[in-house]
Amino acid sequence: MTSTTAANPAQHKRRSQLPLELGGALQRRTLIVLASATILGGLGFGASASVGALLLAEVSGNDAISGLAAAMSNAGAAAAGIPLARLAARKGRRTAVVLGSSIAMFGALLAIFGAAISVWWVLALGIGTLGVAAAVQLLSRFAATDLALPKNRARDLSLVVWSITVGAVIGPNLMGPGAVVGGWIGVTPLAGVFVFTFCAQLAAVLVNYFGLRPDPLLTARSLQAEAAAAAAAMPGASETAEQVTASRRAKVLAIVIIGTAQAIMVGLMAMTPLHLKHHGGSDSLVGITLSLHIAGMYALSPVFGILAGKIGRLPVIVVGWVILIVAIYFAYLSGENSLYVQIAMTLVGIGWSAVTVAGAALLTDLTSLAERTRWQGRADTFMSASGAAAGVLSGIVFAMSDFSVLALVALAVLALGAIASMYPKLRVAKQY
Repeated sequence: MTSTTAANPAQHKRRSQLPLELGGALQRRTLIVLASATILGGLGFGASASVGALLLAEVSGNDAISGLAAAMSNAGAAAAGIPLARLAARKGRRTAVVLGSSIAMFGALLAIFGAAISVWWVLALGIGTLGVAAAVQLLSRFAATDLALPKNRARDLSLVVWSITVGAVIGPNLMGPGAVVGGWIGVTPLAGVFVFTFCAQLAAVLVNYFGLRPDPLLTARSLQAEAAAAAAAMPGASETAEQVTASRRAKVLAIVIIGTAQAIMVGLMAMTPLHLKHHGGSDSLVGITLSLHIAGMYALSPVFGILAGKIGRLPVIVVGWVILIVAIYFAYLSGENSLYVQIAMTLVGIGWSAVTVAGAALLTDLTSLAERTRWQGRADTFMSASGAAAGVLSGIVFAMSDFSVLALVALAVLALGAIASMYPKLRVAKQY
């Protein structure tokens, strides 16, 4: 244990009157704190994500520049994934999420400044810095598993993921109030939304700073230290060199599974508005379609979390792949049929939810507590980088062909994830 707290469990216990045990009162309070902070962080991030592309186009005067909003946001999340995970490993989850949200606050201010001086690249840099908020959300879902009972890891993780729904739904509706705020502070109306982003990130900082006491990761290490002697005496505690190598390969494949689902989701979602517009779709049709997609992503996450705990991680991942195949089929056939597009994007969200919730729980099962934050950080970085790359490449594919060809590319990407899911060692991840 590198942490002073982990080395002194008794001192760590005195920081809270709650009993320190897996799945106990402290875990329930931790879930409430993480979910509350995620709602706040997601509220601000969702609001800015809804106007980022529009504001970049307005400030730059070039519609082509607007595509940088999604790319920069995902790039910011990818850049922050591993550093925040390393910080969590050294100082605990609380320090990492508080710092991440603080950086996102600075990103919101930078975006407002970029809009105020009408310099598009400063605005883009602000949006990219704000993307750290997405890395905080990813880190928070893993923090929900630190004190969870093994059988409840997927469920508890999914509850934090579900809380993103609130921000995703409310955020885009802040454009009107944001315009009023923008007028008050003397910036373009769209930039006013970033004021809400700043305030929401500040609130998330306060909730996590005061609520995550004691820190869930440091507490889990304390509990592990107390049980170290008993754990060492358990049969099968040691691993052979061959098992360690296989375990590392399994972790990498679990990360590939998560990244594959992210690439498929972002690639199809990014081009859906343009596809609908090219076939005469209205702004309201685009909005409804994206709302259905977002609902699919988050609303059913607790269902998949519970299923992953009852029937296993891999069966839920397979269900996710099947749902994504059906989604790709409707996307391929969609053409001018907007209903098919809506069905496809709703199913893309649902399939993504199944794979990423179960995949994150699987990765947690495959890692020991000592190495967990390192591998979780790699997963978050790869997931965000996959989304950034897919967002860029999908634009190229769509420009050179159409939505049906993009669907075929998504199917090819899915095949990689499905093959990774067949690795035998993934079937023996210990949940209990």
